[in-house]
Amino acid sequence: MTSPAVDPASEERTSTPAAPGRAPRRISGAVWLALGIVYVVWGSTYLGIRIVVETMPPFLSAGMRYVVAGLLLAALIAWRQGPAALKVTPRQLGSAVVVGLLLLVGGNALVVLAETDIPSGLAALLVASVPAWVVVLRAVAGERPGRGAFAGVALGLVGLGVLTLPGLSGEVRIGGVVLVVVAALLWSIGSFSSGRLPMPANPFTASAYEMFAGGLGGLGVALVRGEHHGFDLADVSTRSWIALGYLVVFGSLIAFTAYAWLLQTAPLSLVATYAYVNPVVAVLLGALVLGEALTWPIALGGAIVVGGVCLIVSTERRG
Repeated sequence: MTSPAVDPASEERTSTPAAPGRAPRRISGAVWLALGIVYVVWGSTYLGIRIVVETMPPFLSAGMRYVVAGLLLAALIAWRQGPAALKVTPRQLGSAVVVGLLLLVGGNALVVLAETDIPSGLAALLVASVPAWVVVLRAVAGERPGRGAFAGVALGLVGLGVLTLPGLSGEVRIGGVVLVVVAALLWSIGSFSSGRLPMPANPFTASAYEMFAGGLGGLGVALVRGEHHGFDLADVSTRSWIALGYLVVFGSLIAFTAYAWLLQTAPLSLVATYAYVNPVVAVLLGALVLGEALTWPIALGGAIVVGGVCLIVSTERRG
């Protein structure tokens, strides 16, 4: 499953209403490319997380992932843009830390913990509640999401209901289900708050601080939970190391920063539609990699989910 967004008044958004007599502003190709990366790569990370926690503790692995990714991204920024690009004000740093903890400890790390008990596909399906939480948060904040946004959320949830009909292999524990629901809520709050806090203007710089803060937070929770007791690096399988490397490079450096950039340039409700597509990708990967049956409810549910995404996207383009 991050994150900074500048003050909407300081940067023109793709959803800016068109002036009378003008055609609505179209969403740029760069936004679609970034959305595609988030759609596909993050859909595959559920499988990667499931493989990592086979031989690694949940919070410890999540903390390692984001500390390494944060340091690599900061080094890349300093190399390409100069060390000055990493300079932020104390308020901006504090905001990045808060958002990073909400997204990566409250959101992502809880999903990692949950996947020690529930299948990765089920986790992806539950995370799809993010758009619904975002719409609720927008309404509470005094915004007025259009009927199309509410209809798109409703249609997507119907699709998710159909997707769950066949059930998923493996034992499902209610504790894991609750953890993912809480994680989705915290992730939504972090994403929503990022647009209302004094974040660093450079989305990549903000991402670096968020990942580093979230990684340190994850390691702190791991220490409190005692995950380091009895843990031996020699016991980690090659399969888990490869999966962790994939999560660092593709899930964090590439997809995470693409998401951060999207939150600065695209409507939040449009960005949140990734939570509808990720489950479809996760289910398809389960069929291709794990040999899970691709039944008609899965195919039908996936089609309904994509329909919900299209409805929200069309609403934002008209907004």
